[in-house]
Amino acid sequence: MAQHRTGIATFKGNPITLIGPELKVGDQAPDFKLNRNLLEEASLNDFSGKIKLISVVPSLDTGTCDAQTRRFNTEAADLGERVVILTVSVDLPFAQARWCGAAGVDRVVTLSDYKARSFGEAYGVLIDELQLDMRAIFVLDENDRIAYVEYLKEMSEHPDYEQAISAVKALL
Repeated sequence: MAQHRTGIATFKGNPITLIGPELKVGDQAPDFKLNRNLLEEASLNDFSGKIKLISVVPSLDTGTCDAQTRRFNTEAADLGERVVILTVSVDLPFAQARWCGAAGVDRVVTLSDYKARSFGEAYGVLIDELQLDMRAIFVLDENDRIAYVEYLKEMSEHPDYEQAISAVKALL
């Protein structure tokens, strides 16, 4: 049975329950299976040898998630070919593609956790009450070891963009 963590996060001030472990710096990142589209899956191995910034958002169709994804899309231009930025949400893959097209987001890879919510559970961000993934940032080195992690305490708040980008740059 998956670990349930209560009282550590809120949505608009109301407590929510996160399912899964709290990952820490130094941990080996769990593998995942996420959807690029309805038929094609992606795993951690698909980004092997790259520094990975994984930006987890509840839904691209909300203001904070929109801003977070646009910000990392802009930052991606300065990080070079050794870095890949992944945005993970439970939005359906075609909704992610529609949003990216409308927003002009072309440097981040959007991946969907809609099928089994297994990423959310493995990374400790699955919100039990909403079946969405809680906002979080993970930076993984080329060997998939966690170099930086930020679990947001309040779902509607922004992550610390500067700290996340600094963690990526420290690995370059």
